[in-house]
Amino acid sequence: MSGPGDVRLVLADVDGTLVTEDKVLTEAAKAVALELRDAGIALAITGGRPPRGMRMLIEPLALDSAIAGFNGGVFVSPDLAVIECHALDPSTAKRTVKLISDKGLDVWVYTDTEWLIRDQGAPHVAREAWTVKFDAKVVPAFTDAHLARVVKVVGISDDLDLVAACEKAAQVALGAAASAERSQPYYFDVTHPKANKGTVVATLSRLMNIPPAQIATMGDMPNDVPMFLKSGFSIAMGNASDEVKAQASAVTDGNENEGFANGVRKFILRDAGATSRKRA
Repeated sequence: MSGPGDVRLVLADVDGTLVTEDKVLTEAAKAVALELRDAGIALAITGGRPPRGMRMLIEPLALDSAIAGFNGGVFVSPDLAVIECHALDPSTAKRTVKLISDKGLDVWVYTDTEWLIRDQGAPHVAREAWTVKFDAKVVPAFTDAHLARVVKVVGISDDLDLVAACEKAAQVALGAAASAERSQPYYFDVTHPKANKGTVVATLSRLMNIPPAQIATMGDMPNDVPMFLKSGFSIAMGNASDEVKAQASAVTDGNENEGFANGVRKFILRDAGATSRKRA
């Protein structure tokens, strides 16, 4: 990996990185977004949330780059108009729902327009609704019509070891037909094989005409590692596991201690200022 000196785009994960554990975007995070803009560096965001679940971040961060929802399953412009969409094959979606159910996890299904659940009282539903600022639709079962347009299937449990084991089982069972990665310790996402954060780097590189070597990425979970590997510089959050930290170019503070703002200032803006002075 190269150093951060020629970064033209910072791509940040949302939950666990950009926001606190209470899903708050701090004043320091907002301020550093403006500092990036002033330095001529673009900011983009990605995460497992649906695009409209990231809508509340667009204005405070003054985002004008494509937003990658569902870990790259859907790319939208800041007005939420769809740029690209990668839906799961219906047969793969059906297999995924069965696999997760058979392992004893709860299942959520996201289509291009809806969040579908089977139990309003299931773990993390209320918190997710508060986070994304819209409610799920309760259905008695996931029908073929639902599964014909799935962008993401999620397996959820408070048994973290079970989630990790089911993630591995899904990776083996689905193979190249899907991407299966944990985006939180208590759930994992199954998306189209092109819907992973490594592909997010490649897609933003193409859309924005910025070489991957000039993109810096920030994240905290195993599903952020693919974007670390595709970008020129990467920053792991202090709340990341040792395995994730080992894959990054640098490590910042945790998301409860202004890790996003501190990391950008220490590793991106400080170096960008030095580069600008050299070029002046």
